[in-house]
Amino acid sequence: MSHAATLRRDLLIGYLSVAAVAAHVLEANLPGLGPWFKPGLANIFTVVAFFHLDRFAAVAVTLIRVLGASIAMGTLLSPTFMLSLSGATGTVMVMLIVPLLLPGIGPVGLSILMALAHMSMQLWVAQLLFIQHAGLFLIMPWFLLAAWLTGGINGLIAYGLMQRLKQRRDLQPL
Repeated sequence: MSHAATLRRDLLIGYLSVAAVAAHVLEANLPGLGPWFKPGLANIFTVVAFFHLDRFAAVAVTLIRVLGASIAMGTLLSPTFMLSLSGATGTVMVMLIVPLLLPGIGPVGLSILMALAHMSMQLWVAQLLFIQHAGLFLIMPWFLLAAWLTGGINGLIAYGLMQRLKQRRDLQPL
């Protein structure tokens, strides 16, 4: 890969990471859809990175988002950070494994699976570290339903954003 191509790729990862951090911080300050539930707007930029660049760029955007947002909000190494990191771990596992099993998966399908993995990991870590009560899993179906819905919506938004990026020659990888 040429120096210009590497630089453009790194800049795109940077742009998407900044957008993901901004979305994460914004979302953290909005009222939730219920206790502990946010729609995962930052994952829109992860999905865009996955399809516009590749899965490794998407992993970078995810990790930069978790660290950057937690530093910006002052939650680094807090329970909030642990839950965010656990959710991000779930999405990273999906991004690395699912495309090998379902090579034709699109942005909506991947976004839904990422949202489900994110929510599952967060609930598991919350139960393991903070809320040691089996009743937590009684609400899991409702959280997974909400994750499925918001994952689908975020996937559609990511798809629309990718269509716009295709029109911008300056934002194409070389």
